[in-house]
Amino acid sequence: MIPNKSRSGCVLLLSPLLSLLLLAGCGKDDAAKKAEPAKEKPVASASAHTKEPGLQLSKEEIAAAGITIAPLQEQELHEQISVTATIQANQDKLARVAPRVAGRVTQVMANLGDKVKQGQALALVDSVEVGEAQSSYVQAVSEHALAKSGMERAEKLYADQIIPQKDYLRVRADFEKAKAVLRAAGEKRQILGIAGRQDSAGTSVFAVSAPFAGTVIEKKAVLGELAQSEKEMFSIADLSNVWIETNLYEKDVGKVKIGAEAQITTAAYASEIFKGKVTYISSSMDKESRTVKARVEVPNTDGRLKLEMFATAAIATLGTSKALLLPEQAVVLVQGQPTAFIQDADGFEARAVELGDKLQGQVILKSGIAPGEKVVTSGAYALKAKMLKSQISAD
Repeated sequence: MIPNKSRSGCVLLLSPLLSLLLLAGCGKDDAAKKAEPAKEKPVASASAHTKEPGLQLSKEEIAAAGITIAPLQEQELHEQISVTATIQANQDKLARVAPRVAGRVTQVMANLGDKVKQGQALALVDSVEVGEAQSSYVQAVSEHALAKSGMERAEKLYADQIIPQKDYLRVRADFEKAKAVLRAAGEKRQILGIAGRQDSAGTSVFAVSAPFAGTVIEKKAVLGELAQSEKEMFSIADLSNVWIETNLYEKDVGKVKIGAEAQITTAAYASEIFKGKVTYISSSMDKESRTVKARVEVPNTDGRLKLEMFATAAIATLGTSKALLLPEQAVVLVQGQPTAFIQDADGFEARAVELGDKLQGQVILKSGIAPGEKVVTSGAYALKAKMLKSQISAD
């Protein structure tokens, strides 16, 4: 039997059965080759942590947006203790105004909240005792003038030896007596607080006046009521300087000294800090609360700090520490997260930051930016607007 090759390369035998078997095997090999999948070529994978490009601005855009940049550096800070406090009137500039003698209120000129000047009349009071004192003073003035005139005439007569010495001495004694009566009447008017008011001499009505310039913070005078010396009619306070009354816990007493600087914040002016100094620390401790009373004096020339207003006092202690500080305007909210902007070679980048306490327009930076990185100290809101605009455009 002579072998023969087929087109597929398999040997065919002359026997029909053997030829059929060989053909079947060759067909399977061809099918397996066709079914084998083609191998994929490897593809180079990109880096999974590719940094997104920052926000690019030209020098002109940076200047127009008012953007300023500064490297972040550690700063030395005085440690502080924070205590709650209330605003009170300066007791050294507070007056409880009451008449020196009882009388009927005939007129009330000052109202609650009025600003008054020193010596300004607050109310008029009609007093019997004042009327008697005024009448006595008028009579004493008249008798003194008469006695003085007689004395001057007697001196001339005695000098010319017209009247004897005893008559001259009698006239002189009368003059000295009139002087004493006038002096006593004047002192009585001074005690009653009506001295020097010649215009009202002889009348029973006198004015209750402000002892110094200030604000009427309390008014109890009522028209027609009886005013008494032991009952105050008005309270006048100079509110250009107020007291911040607070309590120091026992553990903090040794950290605070008189003269220490303090920063006062209120709910009414949440974004503003009022500066003051510790002027008083009590020498006794409350045995129940274990606290010591302390006082901070704060200028209040614009009158915004109101009496009995709640406040928080951050008092500087003797200790110091170092911290990273950011200006408050350098921090903006992005999707509810405090964020600051830094500048690097790729442009401006928004960084989420963790913040601490606020200090005089600055805020302590706990994390998010490393020392030495360039931080946008102003113009953060302009960068935030440009960043959001670019994101919307990309979407």
